[in-house]
Order: sequence, then C-alpha cells, then structure tokens
Amino acid sequence: MNGELISLLDFYEREKGIDRATMIKALEDGIVAAALKSREQPTRGISVVIDPKTGDIRATVKLLVVESVKDPQGEIPVLRARRFKPDARAGDEIECPLVVRDFGRIAAQTARQSILQRQRSAERERIFVEFKDRVGEIVSGTVRRFDKSDVFVDLGRFEARLPSRERVSTEDYQVNERLRAYVLAVENQGHGPEIILSRSNPDFVRRLFELEVSEIADKTVEIRSLAREAGFRTKMAVHSNDDKVDPVGACVGMKGSRVKNIVRELNGEKVDIIRWHANIRDFVAEALKPAKLKTIDLDEAGRRVTVRLAADDLAAAVGKGGRNARLTSKLVGWHVAIERDESTDIAFAEQMRAATSDLARRLEIPEKIAAALVARGLNSVEAIQEAQPSDLEAAGEITADQARAIHQIAMRLASAADAAPSAEPQSAASAEAAPAEPETDEKPAA
Repeated sequence: MNGELISLLDFYEREKGIDRATMIKALEDGIVAAALKSREQPTRGISVVIDPKTGDIRATVKLLVVESVKDPQGEIPVLRARRFKPDARAGDEIECPLVVRDFGRIAAQTARQSILQRQRSAERERIFVEFKDRVGEIVSGTVRRFDKSDVFVDLGRFEARLPSRERVSTEDYQVNERLRAYVLAVENQGHGPEIILSRSNPDFVRRLFELEVSEIADKTVEIRSLAREAGFRTKMAVHSNDDKVDPVGACVGMKGSRVKNIVRELNGEKVDIIRWHANIRDFVAEALKPAKLKTIDLDEAGRRVTVRLAADDLAAAVGKGGRNARLTSKLVGWHVAIERDESTDIAFAEQMRAATSDLARRLEIPEKIAAALVARGLNSVEAIQEAQPSDLEAAGEITADQARAIHQIAMRLASAADAAPSAEPQSAASAEAAPAEPETDEKPAA
C-alpha cells in the first residue's frame, strides 16, 4: 500500500501539478474523517501523520485515563494505559497509537477521493489564475451543451458559460459549432471560478475592430464612442490621430474587406462607421447622415439636442422602431429628439393661400372653388387657359357649367391682355407724331 500511495502522489505531482504537501494534508484529513466514522475504535483527539517519503501512516488518539471505562470512544482503563505510559494514573491524558481495522483500504479510498477533489480544486484555481487577466479578450471555442437558455462552450482545458442575457436574440447555436465570444468576467463563486462570455456586449464589436484594423491596434485610429443593439445595428464613431489617415476608410478597408469580416462574424448585423467630432452639432449631423438636418437646437444644461428635418428624411433619421434615434443618443451621449421641420409646410400653405386668393379675385369665383383649382395644380389664370373645361371639372366642387364659365373668363382675360398695347410703345408713337415745341415763350414774327 505504501508503494502504491507514493506512486500515486508522484503521478499527480508530476502530471497534474498538484503540490505533494497539499495532497498529503488532504489525505491526512480524509483518513481522520474516515476513522471518526468508526464505532469500534477510540476517536478522541485523533491525529494522522503520513511520511511523504515512505508513505507510512501513523495515527494516534488522546485518551483520558480512568478506573472504570464509561466512554470507549474517549477513555482508557488504568491498566491498559500503563502499557503506553508506565506511570499513568487516573485523570491523566495520554497519547496512544491507533490501529484501524483494514486501515490500508480506508487510506486508499480516502486518497482517491481527496486527490480527485484536490484536482478539481486545482483546475478551478488555474481557471481563475489564467483568465482573471483575460477579461476583455475574445476567445474561440466549441458549443458543447445547453442548460435552459445558457450555452456552455468548450475552450480546450476549460469550459465557459454564455448566459442567455449575453446571447444575441437573432442567433441560434448548434452543438459542435465553432463560436467566438468576448470574455465578460471571471466570477469566483462558492462552487469555483466561472468564465462568463458575451456576444451581445458592445465591447465585443470594439475588440473585433481592434483585431481586424491594424490602425486601431497601434492607436493611430481611436474608437471614441460605440452604441449597439445586438443583432440589428451598431454605430461607431472613430477619430484619427494622424491627419494623413482617414479613420472611416481604415475601418472599412479596401472594398469594404475589413468591415465585411466583422459583419460576417456578427451574422449580418449592420455597422455604421462615422467620423467623430468634438462639436456636438457636427457630431449629431454626422451621426444622422444621409438625412439632411434643417435646424439643430441645443440645451446644454439638460444635454438635449433637438433636430428638425424635412418629412422625406424623417423616417431614415428615426429608423425602424426608433432604433437609429436611440443609437444616436447613446453614441453622442446627449438625448437626441428628432422632429419634423414645419417651416416648409407653412411656407407652402402660405403660397397656396395666396394663389387661391389671387385666382378668386381675378376670376371672380368663390374661394372654395379657387382652392379646389389650386389643389389640382391650376394655380394661375394662364394655367386655366391652357387646360380644358373637363380638367377644371375634375378638380371637384365644380359643375360642368361652372367649368366652362371659368374657362371662358380666363380666355377673355387673356384676350384683353393681348389686345391692350404696352405703355412704352404708345408713348413713343405719340412723341414721334407730335410737332416740336419752341424752347421759349416768344411768339414767332408775323
């Protein structure tokens, strides 16, 4: 047994890296626990010592010397005590050797259990030591199993957990699938260290760009801010510390090769890369491109930006479900409120009212009918002249007779305008026909 024990200790020390002293201490504690379960032997003050070189096991107990034994687990009669200590008297406490029946079998079982437990503990310690400084890195592994919505990933010597809260809702995983993930934390809990992974964290995208873009790795280009809704869209603002390097172009790569690799890793998630600006107005305008902003109002105290833009650009700026607006707010660090610019609508409405009033006055028709014609695009007398009565009738609110009458009025106005000579030619003709008058008041001689 001693030779087998030494061989076992040598193996675990050499192959598993477990300290011999630690294993021996675990064995000693295990044997004490096993001996304490025995009902046949004394167990008071039991101690076990194992020789690390020979594997010899020495067990002792501390017993109370008494005249009459009432507790066999902790007392020894005087006559028997004097075998170990000749001058022993009642009331003394002596140390006696302990012989446990089938002691070798107990030691073997205890050794096996203790060493396996210590091996698991050592592996957990190695997990913590190796990964506690790798938080923030990207690791690659294989999907091994599922526990409810959690995914367990085999990283080689260790296993990591991808919690449901750190999964991407649009992604599905299969057993034996290769997976890259971000090391979010190493939690040293009661049952041992646990590696927590994430694929939804915004820093996962940041680290992918650091690995893919050499200019970011060497600090030439910086990622100043990043906002993400995992599985749908990411917006990232970059800045170059070298005027000769285009930060957006560096991240996109030749023909989009760099960003395509990252989008492929993110399973098609859209990635917007924009240029960072220190000026909040320029930054917001850049973040909302290609939408063209009409006005930008700042509330610096409340860190609020209100932008107004044309109706055609409103949908693109807000995004599906308001996603683009939310990401823009996260990206710039200010609350961004997007509103429709009504100044153009107001100006257009004013033009419509003016055209309606002018048409009603010139054609001597009710404004209701004039408004219907203007809404149809017939907003001037000239336009009505070129149209047909049926076109006027199609505007609504107008009968066939009214349409013909309005068209005739417009034609008469056009004829009157053509017949009337211009003021300048008439003056010129009068001046040419009139005799020249004398320059003085004197009458000519008879």
